[in-house]
Amino acid sequence: MEDNYQKQTYRTRCYIYSPNGPQLLNIPVKNANSKQKTKEIQIEYSFDWQKQHIKSIEAAYRSSPYFEYYEDEIQAIYTSKPTFLLDFNMKCQELMHDLLQLDAGYTKTNVFEKEPSNGQDLRVLADAKSSIDYQLSTYTQVFDDKHGFIKNLSILDLLCNEGTNALNYLESQYIDFL
Repeated sequence: MEDNYQKQTYRTRCYIYSPNGPQLLNIPVKNANSKQKTKEIQIEYSFDWQKQHIKSIEAAYRSSPYFEYYEDEIQAIYTSKPTFLLDFNMKCQELMHDLLQLDAGYTKTNVFEKEPSNGQDLRVLADAKSSIDYQLSTYTQVFDDKHGFIKNLSILDLLCNEGTNALNYLESQYIDFL
């Protein structure tokens, strides 16, 4: 919140499993630079990227076992038009917590700390260039018969394919930052 904006992070992008393999969904932002605070970054709405995202998500997950259970909530995220990227991301995070039935509290920072004094520093998770391999187990994905298991996709992939078992899957992977 109080950190400076960094381009090419998961704050503006995610990958889904499309019929052709991994597909990037990117949120366009207005005139963003590294001297702006993340909370000041505005979303660009000069073209209908939300409609494009919805169509891509539908093409990717329409045939998954649980998409229909989450479809309305996912579309609602894309029909809202928050001004700031941070607001959009917080809405997405709150929705994912709700869909996972995860009671995970959080607080927003008021001051930027280069080295956080208390709590976990999870900023590395936003780095899209990071090559962290979490060694997660595979699960059934819609197009895995074509392209095999693809890791490091959006939480949407896990939710649409595993449904209510998604949180159990994450807990079984020893992911301690939940």
